[in-house]
Amino acid sequence: MKSVFTLIFLLVSVSSFAQGKVEKWLQSVEEHIPSQTTITAAKKKVLLFSLATGYKHSVIPYVDAVMTRMSEKTDAFELVVSDDIDYFTKAKISQFDAIILNNNCSDRKERNLFRDVLINKKDKFGAKYKDLSSSECDQLAAQLEQNLLDFVYEGKGLMVLHGAINMLNNSERISKMIGGSFAYHPKFQTITLKLVDPKHPMVKAFGGKEVVYKDEPYILNKAYSDFNFKPLLEMDTNKLVKIKDSVKEMPRYMAWIKKHGKGRVFYTAPGHSEKTYERASFLQFYLDGLQYTLGDLKCDDSPIKKQ
Repeated sequence: MKSVFTLIFLLVSVSSFAQGKVEKWLQSVEEHIPSQTTITAAKKKVLLFSLATGYKHSVIPYVDAVMTRMSEKTDAFELVVSDDIDYFTKAKISQFDAIILNNNCSDRKERNLFRDVLINKKDKFGAKYKDLSSSECDQLAAQLEQNLLDFVYEGKGLMVLHGAINMLNNSERISKMIGGSFAYHPKFQTITLKLVDPKHPMVKAFGGKEVVYKDEPYILNKAYSDFNFKPLLEMDTNKLVKIKDSVKEMPRYMAWIKKHGKGRVFYTAPGHSEKTYERASFLQFYLDGLQYTLGDLKCDDSPIKKQ
């Protein structure tokens, strides 16, 4: 019994330590967090979904913290932070104007985060679905995916951060909506990003200069090759190390915006480390991206398409 209490104490201590670390970090980046939006608009309601069933990026709680603080400073959006897939039910998803997907990596076996939760009956997320059969889990997972697709198609916004692109990575329809799917990434390294159009409003935060930072250079596939989006940041593959020659066979865009039906999508690969969120330029870029998905920041989002 003593060992059980010791384990609980250690878990609580580790959790408190991690929370304290995030809070201290947030204080250190306070001056870099935007206090106002680029466009003044009516206050909107946004869901920040932060569950990962596969690889758990350590940056997730930092994103939760900095986006919450951004919502407070700008007072431009009400933010609900959750890891509950119930928010993707028809009854709950309709209350939001946009959804931010925060590094929602799914398990490698399924590459379907909704199904990961539904079939795992033992953890705190899956326990409520313990009475569902396997076929019922499949049906509900498909319905939650459809709800997300409909949410955007019917006029709402979706912001996809870094690893969240593989939340439903095997779905062709999700790939088309986002603009691509995750294939793999070479090692964490210095990346140089070129502004595809330095005059575009969505990259104003970078002041017309290329961006040099450290991250995972994401290589994407599926719908990506259609280029059915407006690219914002392009990776200079000539400056990468230990990559395959085939990577250079097509442009490697790391951020873009796109329409999906009546709605709008913003994808950004930069953001593996909290170091990215320590830079005012990236924080402003993310805020502008959110305003685009909300329909407040109007700009050219016409796709370049495959030539």
